[in-house]
Amino acid sequence: MLTKFKESADYIKSRTNVKPSIGIILGTGLGGLVNEINIIDEIAYEDIPNFPVSTVESHSGKLIFGELGGKQVVAMQGRFHFYEGYTMKEVTFPVRVMKFLEIERLFVSNASGGVNPDFEVGEIMILDDHIDLFPAHPLIGKNIDELGPRFPDMMKTYDAKMIELAKTIAKENNIKVSQGTYAGLTGPTLETPAEYKYVRAIGADAVGMSTVPEVIVARHMDIPCFAISIVTDLGVPGMIQETSLQDVIEVANRQEPKMTIIMKELISRV
Repeated sequence: MLTKFKESADYIKSRTNVKPSIGIILGTGLGGLVNEINIIDEIAYEDIPNFPVSTVESHSGKLIFGELGGKQVVAMQGRFHFYEGYTMKEVTFPVRVMKFLEIERLFVSNASGGVNPDFEVGEIMILDDHIDLFPAHPLIGKNIDELGPRFPDMMKTYDAKMIELAKTIAKENNIKVSQGTYAGLTGPTLETPAEYKYVRAIGADAVGMSTVPEVIVARHMDIPCFAISIVTDLGVPGMIQETSLQDVIEVANRQEPKMTIIMKELISRV
């Protein structure tokens, strides 16, 4: 696998002169941040050796290279999900490649279902922890010591300084944000009412189908992480409604400009 990571990174380096210090993974309905990037190069996933190809309708499937907030960045416009049939190593492959592109920080966004009864549809939640409920783990198998330790500590999964700075930026821009724990499940079904209750009972504030694997791999490689979620539907008893992908995208699109302000300004200040 190490050879594949380096092969992909070498190909990318041959296609762009951008040397990103920031890696960005954009979630469902949250691709608007790309519009803020001064784009220099774009590379389709299908052109990159060893890269998976996104199969989700709302994920366009390309790497964007450019400048944002005074930093050189690489943004994944379209991520990979376990529910698409990929292995965890395939889901997290781009994060490994970003390490060989020498990113120093990883920024992640997602859409989620809120289980905290204080949340509203459209709530913007900054992640300060997660619960891994996926049936597979991205670090299972032989450890590659060049990437990170066999047993990485996950106590400081989400960078505390970036969390506090993001909260300051939100306050400066009159953007209401919450802070909480995200539970990662496989999907592609949304949770049943009983599953929502379970997720809340074990300590989560929101639940989704991504982010956890990518962050685990980033932390394995000692990359500081910041993640933010837009709550697009509620899994709170008495407030659960049938939800479609279009519903999720509409709410995410509506709140995405606020998330973009936070992400862009945070990137400029770190």
